Amino acid sequence: MSKILLFANTDWYLYNFRLSLAKELRAQGHEVILLSPSGNFQNLLQTEGFQWIPFPLSRQGINPINELWTLWKLSRLYRRLDPDVVHHFTIKPVIYGSLAAHLTRIPGIINSITGLGHLFIDSEVLTRLLRGIASRLYRINLRGTQVIFENPEDRDIFIRNRFIKAKQSHLILGTGVDVEKYHPTPKENDTPIVLFSSRILVTKGLFEFMEAARILKQKGLKVRFAIAGKNDPGNPASVPEEQINSWKESDILEWWGWQEDMPSALARADIFCLPSYREGVPNALLEATACGLPIVTTDTPGCRDVVTNGVNGFLVPVRDAEAVAHALEILIVDRELRHRMGNAGREIAVNFSNIKVNKETLAVYNLFFNS
Repeated sequence: MSKILLFANTDWYLYNFRLSLAKELRAQGHEVILLSPSGNFQNLLQTEGFQWIPFPLSRQGINPINELWTLWKLSRLYRRLDPDVVHHFTIKPVIYGSLAAHLTRIPGIINSITGLGHLFIDSEVLTRLLRGIASRLYRINLRGTQVIFENPEDRDIFIRNRFIKAKQSHLILGTGVDVEKYHPTPKENDTPIVLFSSRILVTKGLFEFMEAARILKQKGLKVRFAIAGKNDPGNPASVPEEQINSWKESDILEWWGWQEDMPSALARADIFCLPSYREGVPNALLEATACGLPIVTTDTPGCRDVVTNGVNGFLVPVRDAEAVAHALEILIVDRELRHRMGNAGREIAVNFSNIKVNKETLAVYNLFFNS
């Protein structure tokens, strides 16, 4: 069978989003190697029986000498490991990994575009400059690779800008959700709980969530607001620590922090809210939907692939806290509507099961296995 290398910019990403795929590849007899910078999840990956190799990668680094050194080290590692297929996730592994794979003549190269991220959302001058550089690197390095997209808008952008040819592209909605692990539970809260769960990033709509909570508290609604998640210092959209500390002390919301047992956290909630600026397909929404929670999210790529407005939740404009508050208020005061939308969401979640997603992803691998 084949030797397969999965490379991402954090071990957190590999553990939370690609462990199911790694297990499926191993179950089919392939040798699977995981590659990422060191973090808090490497031991968990190794406990699952996988070979994990640390590879330092600065997510924000732009020093040309350092970046060329990183590329040289990655190429040496690829040549030593000599995999049959490499699968890259997130921007730098996609760009650097593809170039290293081309240089070392690895026969199978798969790239997953997991969302356009801060680089394509932010409008600052430096970010626009880096976006231009990344666009050129995409166009060069994605040639001859198979590229997986999580939503049709991202795929269309890459094809329209000639980063790839249409025949290279594959649309697989999200990374999948375990619909057995994430399932509906009875709700017994006298006071509804609205939960935001994600990395603590500005682009996830945290400030809009906080403002919506303030608006509804001022109106006197009987409701609790909670944030679950952790900061991501390596991301340029990370919320400053002093802001997080201010929220922790606020009487507007509850700070639940990082949740090891996310199904239990979702079981405590009545409504899920993620006013994100743009996504691939967010697992946070998939997990909440699988748990039968009604959703308030934004009418933006990725989010609208999970939520149908008026069916399993509400879609609101991006960066519009008042619209978030209005949609939440409708659900807060109507228990029956929450129940009806939650049931509809559970039916939708089955279409995003990790079994289905892994099957579709393996079909891309088979382009190399069967060649």
